[in-house]
Amino acid sequence: MHRPSRRSRRVLAPLFTLLALLATALTAASPAQAAVPNRLGFVLWNGAAVVASGTTPAATTVVPIGIGRYQVKFPGQAAVGGVTHVTAIHTAPHSCQVENSGPSGADQIVIIRCFKIGGVLDNSGFSAIFSHSSGISGFGPFGYVDALPGGGIVGQYNASGAANTVTALAVGQWLVRFPGIGSAGPVDGSVQATPVGTVNARCKVANWNSFPAEQRVWVYCFTPAGAPINTRFTLTYQQKVSLYGPSYPPKYFGYLWFKPPVGPPTTNFNSVAGLGVNTLAGAGAGLFLVTFPNIAFLPDTVQVTAFGTTPDFCGLNTAWAHIGTSTVVRDVNCFTVNGAPVTSGFTVSANSQF
Repeated sequence: MHRPSRRSRRVLAPLFTLLALLATALTAASPAQAAVPNRLGFVLWNGAAVVASGTTPAATTVVPIGIGRYQVKFPGQAAVGGVTHVTAIHTAPHSCQVENSGPSGADQIVIIRCFKIGGVLDNSGFSAIFSHSSGISGFGPFGYVDALPGGGIVGQYNASGAANTVTALAVGQWLVRFPGIGSAGPVDGSVQATPVGTVNARCKVANWNSFPAEQRVWVYCFTPAGAPINTRFTLTYQQKVSLYGPSYPPKYFGYLWFKPPVGPPTTNFNSVAGLGVNTLAGAGAGLFLVTFPNIAFLPDTVQVTAFGTTPDFCGLNTAWAHIGTSTVVRDVNCFTVNGAPVTSGFTVSANSQF
């Protein structure tokens, strides 16, 4: 076997060192190229315990820290600039919001507040999701913002690499633009919005439009009494991808827009069966049964956001169920500011980790 001479080894050594450094640099940089998401956690809290079927990582914890306040720890998911959504789960009119979200060591800590009618802190079940993405994604139109009341952005992501913008229009009203992830329109995909802060607010999507160059979403937020309010909020846009970004994997997700009496087919998507197959049926005053066939794979999460320009708000009556291979949301519940059941528009998004 031929061995290189001492002189050859001296000549080649710098080259080997350079190649090793280049390989290390490429390895270090690779997560930023397609990190959608690079951090993920969701949790289902039934009011007394964490429910494993709606929670990942498995070691995620929820600790009550007073009436209506909860500390969620997503182990190993620490990130700055991600996005968090939460939906109240209660048979009576309740709403939940994010008080704060941020890293603590290797973990992501999310503080959640839940309220009953009148803006009074009250215990409630909830479903929450946290994710953080970076780099350019080839999965599909996807983006999020964590926005301040004046339009400043705390954190954001856009699958095209473009910069999202938030424009304050009036008290409690904003226009969010996601450039570079446009589509044929007039309305495609789905959206979720959540208020952030210590003051009780309820945020919803007033409208959205799809254009070839961008997605435009109008967000409205209200006080418990129904007056417009300036607040921090989070907003996520998804189109043929899950609520946290990828389309494959996960293979199992779906979304639906209920714009009474129905939403357009382009806002009703199922990752297994395509457009228009998810179903909705009235289940009583202010109650709506939503079925997502073929996507009942655990763990999974469901999020709901009210739609429209009025102060009506929506949540979940009970946690979703799995019947065969279908994810069954039983039910979305919607209320007026006074707590009366109401037929309201809403978006609902169901997402498996896989």
